[in-house]
Amino acid sequence: MVIGNWKMNKTPSEAVELIRELRALLGDKTEGVVVCPPFVCIPAVRETLAGSGIGLGAQNMYWEEKGAYTGEISPLMLKELGVGYVIIGHSERRQHFGETDEMVHKKVQTAYRFGLLPIICVGETLEQREKGETKDLLIRQTRAALEGLDAEQAKGLVMAYEPIWAIGTGKTASPEQANDAAGVIRGVIGEMFRAEAGKSAVIVYGGSINSGNAREIFAMPNINGGLPGGASLKPDEFAKIVNALYI
Repeated sequence: MVIGNWKMNKTPSEAVELIRELRALLGDKTEGVVVCPPFVCIPAVRETLAGSGIGLGAQNMYWEEKGAYTGEISPLMLKELGVGYVIIGHSERRQHFGETDEMVHKKVQTAYRFGLLPIICVGETLEQREKGETKDLLIRQTRAALEGLDAEQAKGLVMAYEPIWAIGTGKTASPEQANDAAGVIRGVIGEMFRAEAGKSAVIVYGGSINSGNAREIFAMPNINGGLPGGASLKPDEFAKIVNALYI
């Protein structure tokens, strides 16, 4: 999979133009491609994606279906807009908005309950990596997010390894670092459910991935794609990352 996280970028009219350009560039290479625009752009993007095969995702959601939660977006709202995927636990949500492992767990449970496929993000800070805490942190975050899922749900897991120190910094984990981290995540899934689930899980890399490093990262045995941020805002760059899956 290649999942474009637009973050807080693009107005609805700009989003339509981006999708039109992207569709022209990708042609029929749309399997496993998902775009996650801001909430206000979702209706316009859905309409422009019609018939393309590109999936539509959201960048976040709350764990309640309705209520007095000013500013939040519910799974019911996303479902009615035709959203199929939702990013949960992105490092920016954890870092800037105080999302905890418990909150991520609640959101994962809710996503499955309402038929949304969560894209579950885990990753360490630079300080944690330098202290040698990466493996323990990935195990803890992955276990906390997946606790309570059943074997059927585990079959279709999509996880993203995104080291916080590489998000939006231009720095990127080496292919070997990314592969090792994805291997830890895959191992946890296999232990929690069964070996098959660990092998079949889709694990993407999301730390400043671009057209220059995508092919090398995608060649790693534990990596199944990418979660580009800034690169997904440039149709030509995003298309090159998608094409790296086919080479």
